[in-house]
Amino acid sequence: MTESLILTNEHLRCEIKPALGGCVAGLWFQGIPVLRSTPAQSLVSVRESGSFPLVPFSNRIGHASLQWNGTSHPLVKNFPPEPHAIHGVGWQRPWAVLETGEQFAMLSFEHRADAAWPFAFDASQVFRLTAHALEMTLSITNQSAQSAPVGLGFHPYFVKRAHSHITFEAAGRWEMSHETLPTHRAATRGLDVDLVALDVDHCFDGWSGMLQLRDELLHTRITSPMSRLVVFTNATKSFVAIEPVSHVNNALNMLALDPEKADELGVNILQPGESMTAQMTIEVTTAT
Repeated sequence: MTESLILTNEHLRCEIKPALGGCVAGLWFQGIPVLRSTPAQSLVSVRESGSFPLVPFSNRIGHASLQWNGTSHPLVKNFPPEPHAIHGVGWQRPWAVLETGEQFAMLSFEHRADAAWPFAFDASQVFRLTAHALEMTLSITNQSAQSAPVGLGFHPYFVKRAHSHITFEAAGRWEMSHETLPTHRAATRGLDVDLVALDVDHCFDGWSGMLQLRDELLHTRITSPMSRLVVFTNATKSFVAIEPVSHVNNALNMLALDPEKADELGVNILQPGESMTAQMTIEVTTAT
């Protein structure tokens, strides 16, 4: 199995570790880390990576129990000490390399139903460098014999510097319980704030699809067609997680309580053989 992949161009260097959850070990712009970055050969834990894929769901499924079609499916509690299932299964499994080049890579992962997720699926990731950007595409195909709930997302950790400032527009924010599960939606305009003292761990919806992160070294622009965004940081963290996602946290179980809210929650239901794709672009320039 390929240990690591290195994509490079004039400005960017991206190192990928397929066997470690298909993660991005690091992303550098002219030698400056954009993401929390470790050379792929040195990275030993996906939880210290620069970014990893969220498939077949993002964020939490409450108490590691999936409620689907009237059946309760116990899942693996995969993020101790939390009592929930979190971020899907793709980030904790090895991915295979299908294609690779100087500025391009394609990975694949085949999941067969198990205790971590009861529905079979195939997934792929495509990474592509352009002049100033890393483009990422994540896809899933339902390979089970029945319909299955699906969600996708990306979990990049951006470096937080002394003068980091985040700006984006949104329509709503899901407030969280002490168990880090959503309780209700509140109207919001998004964020336009310095990160140094920000304490946030929320899913925003009605996201405009564009976020700007500025600091004393870099100007980073994150874009995605998805309309939901999880943002996580606090004063103790040296990073800010900026996660474009397809659905609200714990949406699969919230849907069981109100089946009419699939669109509001962002739940996608794939029939056998159907597919879904998510995209994210990280564009970087020097600060001006």
